[in-house]
Amino acid sequence: MVRVAPPTLYRPFLNGTYAVSAGLYRMGQQAIPWLDDPRPEGHTFTLDDTYPAFIASKVAAHARAPHEYMGEAALTPDLREAALTHVAATLARDSGGAITWDGATLRNDLLGWRSTLDPRWNAVHDLRHFQAPHAGLIARVQPLHALDFLGLNTQEDLALIARDPHTGADWLAATHVLLPQHWDPRDKLGRDFRAVHEPVAGSGPMNVTAPRLVEAAITRGPFIRFAWGLSMTGRLDHHPAAPPDEDRAHDTRFHPDWAYLRVERQTLTGFPDAHGALFTIRPLVHPLTKAVQTPTHAQALAAAIQSMTPEQTEYKGLTHLQGDLLRWLRDRSLD
Repeated sequence: MVRVAPPTLYRPFLNGTYAVSAGLYRMGQQAIPWLDDPRPEGHTFTLDDTYPAFIASKVAAHARAPHEYMGEAALTPDLREAALTHVAATLARDSGGAITWDGATLRNDLLGWRSTLDPRWNAVHDLRHFQAPHAGLIARVQPLHALDFLGLNTQEDLALIARDPHTGADWLAATHVLLPQHWDPRDKLGRDFRAVHEPVAGSGPMNVTAPRLVEAAITRGPFIRFAWGLSMTGRLDHHPAAPPDEDRAHDTRFHPDWAYLRVERQTLTGFPDAHGALFTIRPLVHPLTKAVQTPTHAQALAAAIQSMTPEQTEYKGLTHLQGDLLRWLRDRSLD
């Protein structure tokens, strides 16, 4: 069942430098250095004690405007089938028994629903509800298709990357991203790796290696990577069209009790025969006072923030927070 433990706390800032890079760790083989006890990780999906909050946030986004978060662009049936079958099987494997998949029907004993899926044609059949601990969260939800149903069972967001086997051109072929951090999935759908990442400040060197990264994602791995930033609210969904909150508002100021470290644990799993890959995004949101526990943590985070270019500081929403944030970190580094 779902772990009673809180979400894993990763600290990617510990190297004291902020950089936009591939930063790939081979799943199940290479130790993740951002853990208190560095070790390899072999899972794609994680269900922990924040599972109900994640599902509630996804359901709210789904009810508000599903078309703003999900879509397809020239997704082949082969890639859809390979990826969605993998999601169902891997989600069941990683759930500790809370979710089961028999090759046709996915059942979630936490949310109290089950459905027979057609991964190739993205269909949902025979959706049924039953009593379960968190059944109320999805009682009024009607999944639009198989990818939608699968995404509503996970704490991770899902995306599919495709590549033309003849021309080598790649593109973002599908999104089910209900928890974006200040970006709009509609702006990325159908675009290639470079175009998807071009708005990310400092992504130039990584974009130069785009063909090699896409090749690795599809034919090697699976991989794990991390991205991180700070937020002034703990809200999960920061779609630009969602109702605004205090995060990145022009009059918001830094206060340690309102600040959060937001880390994205991302995975890449390739399907060479289907010419594409699955990309998952799991946000992990921790109070900054919990993430920065020691002088070493404070010194490393301060160094990482100071290493950002002005463009990166602005992109991360830290321009008007940086002074007070660095002063607080300086005081913590002296504790």
